[in-house]
Amino acid sequence: MKAIDRVLNARDKDRPKITDYIDNLFTDFFEQKGDFLGKEDASIYGGIAMFHGRPVTVLGHRKGRTAEENMTCNFGMPGPEGYRKALRLMKQAEKFGRPIITFVDTPGAYPGLEAEMYGQAQAIANNLAQMSDIKVPIITIVTGEGSSGGALGIAVANKVYMLENAIYSVLSPEGFASILWHDSAKRDEAAEVMKLTAKDLLEFGVIDGIISERGTGFDVVSENDNVDKYSRLYGRIDKQISSALKELENKSAEQLITHRYEKFRYFDKEYLEETTSERMENV
Repeated sequence: MKAIDRVLNARDKDRPKITDYIDNLFTDFFEQKGDFLGKEDASIYGGIAMFHGRPVTVLGHRKGRTAEENMTCNFGMPGPEGYRKALRLMKQAEKFGRPIITFVDTPGAYPGLEAEMYGQAQAIANNLAQMSDIKVPIITIVTGEGSSGGALGIAVANKVYMLENAIYSVLSPEGFASILWHDSAKRDEAAEVMKLTAKDLLEFGVIDGIISERGTGFDVVSENDNVDKYSRLYGRIDKQISSALKELENKSAEQLITHRYEKFRYFDKEYLEETTSERMENV
């Protein structure tokens, strides 16, 4: 499958949304709203839930399936209020010792004038800094699009996983092509060059694992078997979260912070050392 096919699959409107993951992976979910400063941002959805009997904080980008739903949640593009809300929930989780699980699916943070006026860049930067120092386990799953700082703003985690057809990149292929070649129509070529697929990012060490979507058939959806197909995917995600929590729960707060720091500081070290060695051999 070509990289652009993964991009189109990641954007498919029939892929499960944050509400589907919460309904099928967690129980007793209690939504929390607002950033206690500005306004409610529906493009970030989250709250407290139970995962196999233990309390967790779960949050993620929210997209809709219809035009009306997408208008309500701004097509999954948070403003500064959304990132401040996400950080509020994460700091609350830290206070009460709850693991944090985030789901990434966004074309990017909202780029509008109002968002910039009210501190979009500062809100995202603050999330990156604060998440780096949070004293509880953080697990992130990229379920669809993971573009730019809009994705990273809730993804500074100890463990980062991607669904097989998800993408994770600095910007969209269209944006990349527009900047590099001044032609957004070259998105197919851009998608290949950007190395934004789960397979590419696992090779680079950016993510910790790929969750198979085998059998979901999300790109050819049938109402009669939709639930059955997705139940297998939810089962795989459940298993991955459980495994990650088991690994992280024995680490101290200091160890979690150090683990997170070293992950993001050195995740491409092995790849860079390998490619540098190969280049030197060819000189």
